[in-house]
Amino acid sequence: MDIRNIIKLSVLSLAFGNLSAQNPWPQASNTAQPWTRWWWMGSAVDEKGLDRQLATLSKAGFGGVEIVPVYGAKGFENRYLNYLSPEWLNMLRYTTGKAKSLNMGVDMAIGTGWPIGGPQVTEQDAATKMVVQTYTIQPDGKFSGKIVLKDGKQNDLKAIQPDIVTAYNEKNEAIVLTDKVTADGALNWKPASGNWTVYAVFAGKTLQKVKRAAPGGDGYTLNHFSPAATKDYLKTFDKAFGNSDYGIRSFFNDSYEVYNADWTAGFKDEFKKRRGYDLSPYIKYLVSDNESEIAGRIKSDYRETMSELILHSFTENFTNWAHSRNSKNTNQAHGSPGNLLDLYAAVDIPESETFGSTEFDIQGLRRNKEDINTKEVPDINMLKFASSAANIMGKPLISNESFTWLTEHFKTSWSQVKPEAEQIFLSGINHIFYHGTTYTPADVQFPGWLFYASTNFVPENSLWPNIKGLNAYIERTQSVLQSGKPDNEILMYWPVYDQWASPKGKDMAFKIHNIEKWLHPTAFYENLERLGKSGYSLDMISDKMIGGAQFDHQKIQVSKDGGSYQVLIVPKLDHLPESTLKNILNLARQGASVIFQNEPKDVPGNFEVEKRRNELRSLWSRIPFRENENFKTAIFGKGKVVLCSDVEKGLGFLGIEREKLTDTGLKFVRRKFNGGTYYYLVNHTSKEINQNIPLNFTGRQVVLMNPENGNSGIAETQDNSVKVQLKSGQSIIIKSLEIPDHSIPGWKYTGKTGAPIILDQPWQLTFKEGGPQLPGSRTLNKLQPWTNFTDDAATQSFSGTGVYTASFKLKNNKFDDAVLKFDQLYESAKVIINGQDAGIVWSLPFEINVGKYLKRGKNTIQIEVSNLMANRIRYMDRNKIAWRNYHEINFVNIDYKPFDAFDWKVQPSGLGGQIQLIPLYY
Repeated sequence: MDIRNIIKLSVLSLAFGNLSAQNPWPQASNTAQPWTRWWWMGSAVDEKGLDRQLATLSKAGFGGVEIVPVYGAKGFENRYLNYLSPEWLNMLRYTTGKAKSLNMGVDMAIGTGWPIGGPQVTEQDAATKMVVQTYTIQPDGKFSGKIVLKDGKQNDLKAIQPDIVTAYNEKNEAIVLTDKVTADGALNWKPASGNWTVYAVFAGKTLQKVKRAAPGGDGYTLNHFSPAATKDYLKTFDKAFGNSDYGIRSFFNDSYEVYNADWTAGFKDEFKKRRGYDLSPYIKYLVSDNESEIAGRIKSDYRETMSELILHSFTENFTNWAHSRNSKNTNQAHGSPGNLLDLYAAVDIPESETFGSTEFDIQGLRRNKEDINTKEVPDINMLKFASSAANIMGKPLISNESFTWLTEHFKTSWSQVKPEAEQIFLSGINHIFYHGTTYTPADVQFPGWLFYASTNFVPENSLWPNIKGLNAYIERTQSVLQSGKPDNEILMYWPVYDQWASPKGKDMAFKIHNIEKWLHPTAFYENLERLGKSGYSLDMISDKMIGGAQFDHQKIQVSKDGGSYQVLIVPKLDHLPESTLKNILNLARQGASVIFQNEPKDVPGNFEVEKRRNELRSLWSRIPFRENENFKTAIFGKGKVVLCSDVEKGLGFLGIEREKLTDTGLKFVRRKFNGGTYYYLVNHTSKEINQNIPLNFTGRQVVLMNPENGNSGIAETQDNSVKVQLKSGQSIIIKSLEIPDHSIPGWKYTGKTGAPIILDQPWQLTFKEGGPQLPGSRTLNKLQPWTNFTDDAATQSFSGTGVYTASFKLKNNKFDDAVLKFDQLYESAKVIINGQDAGIVWSLPFEINVGKYLKRGKNTIQIEVSNLMANRIRYMDRNKIAWRNYHEINFVNIDYKPFDAFDWKVQPSGLGGQIQLIPLYY
């Protein structure tokens, strides 16, 4: 070998080899650990309590907290701290200091409850809506009335002049009369003939106030479309914080849930500046139920203007302000009437949200219909709006508000959390925030203070002893998903103008709660689903991003820090701006490959339609298409353009390879790093995968890494495939290396298994911790849940940890390993063998490798089982023990009705069926 290559390999080995020789996992910061939304109820916090709970969270494997003050518990009003008061800020300073000592981070909401607002939001800065009033004028009649705001709910607000006044006759001829209205509302205009209807548009106020506000946080919600309102709002924090940044890593803004906010002062001027014409003559088409083509064009321009206003007036100002305070910002764009991709791209940490429960095919996964909200199902493609924006623009962290209303209160196990977390990861997200944890003072009894919509990641949860299993899994996975860059080959254009062009309605909010209306029916979504299942990796791209894209190093790239892509797909659509088509063809001219699913039919909007339509057609006509079987292709400059209704056929023509591993049912996400490629694989099927799977990138060495226990080893490879063994519900990380590391041992594949040893000897059952009282100890001739023993009433109400202990003899321990397999585990367990901690069993399949803890002869085994909180809550409700007493919403069930566990069935708890010890031979 050439000496220069030897030196080069030596340098690379130093760069990558030394770390992996000991540990192939990336070095993880606290962002790799899960963070949690931390509700301060009534902000009734003190230093002792903050110290205690932060230490508890840190010990359990949390990397940070996100402070969100909300309404408080009744009876504790004398402990409440007003938001941003000196006392409150002292607690914030103490929190960040304590967190820093624990290597934890602290984020903070820029408001209490949601959406943002509060006492600092004046009438002028409050969320604004369009108030439309109509008047009729008879032929040759003089209008004797007054054009003044008559909305009774606006009486407390200052009198306002109409923004637009336009009259229409029977022929839809329009006359703008805005300057004909006097200060007192009189109309100085008389029609010469015909019947006229006058439309008057006022900038009224929604009068919405902050939901779930904390003390000191009540007030109007903010007008997101006003830059002045945004800056006024943020000045409150500048005044409170002074010269200190208080150690806040990122300021957080929750999802946009501002209802009926569809206007702002000066909108007419902004519209004209951005869209090129006066809205006034067309106001009827915007505010009425007219579903004509002209109405769709006007509404498209209106919605695009709304999108630009929220981007420039709120989102960009929010980002700039956070940077001025030496912090980052986190924003949930969904729910807003804006282009989600551009809004997510304008912040440091885009954040999505999961709400409800997904149906997985995993063997043994519990999903009781009575415990889930069947109307809300998380959608991986909705999550990709946030990850796509981050991937394209080079944002290293994409967060997620995770597990909101995953199941009914007190019935969520860690085994149910895991696949939901995996689906979040598969969407490209890499920074999970639990929803969530509630601060509870030490003197508050079980179950502590609880937030009404939360999965209960609280120390009072009876499952808490084993949460480290879940947290460690998330930390290992996120350490990989936060490394390197995304490695997706496809950019999929989001045809937002087809959404905006709908003549129905007025403003258009892209919510996670109604994706069945705006996302699911589209060809865009159909392509996302189909390509994802076929094994393609993709990100969504906006018009604005396409405008900033370049073709460099044979890839399409928008940001030097972001991902690079092999092809741009334009799905079937009706409306495409001529400017976007021009930008797409410029990319093709530079060398990019582009697939169109159909020829764009028209331009959106109402400005110079014919001129722009002709330009669109002219641009399209310049593509020199030739027939190629059932589709058309063209060489355009240095690039290729394909016109094909079957996108996969077009990808095949361009040589864009899919990952065939998905043919097995496995799901994946892929990232590249300096020296190789990561694959994160998940088996959400009901079957076991035990075979070689093909990979597009195998490198010179492949390392398998188990995110559940941290094990790793060199994989068996053959013809660009890797041998993988995954049971239903399991996952694995594949690390493909360009520079082999020979210090890594081989991966231990299971060859044959020995005859299972059934642990059917008597068991001792005792109870370690929990309540309301510990059940009595007993000897079990047959393994069974403790809830089977109805002769002891305490077993029916107990939530906590029960310990099953037994001894067994092992005649032969000459096997490579052994797996302890549980038939029924309700819900998680710590396993101790011969006095040694063998680990935590918390996810499906319920099994754990224990061979190294076994010995020949007598062995003792302790299984410390922690169950759900449900039985204890049932007991409390049946015995009328007060535990929920909050201001505001108090406490509701998954259907948002008053919570009551009186009629709940007792949830099985403990161990059941058989426990098998299965010898393994590698």
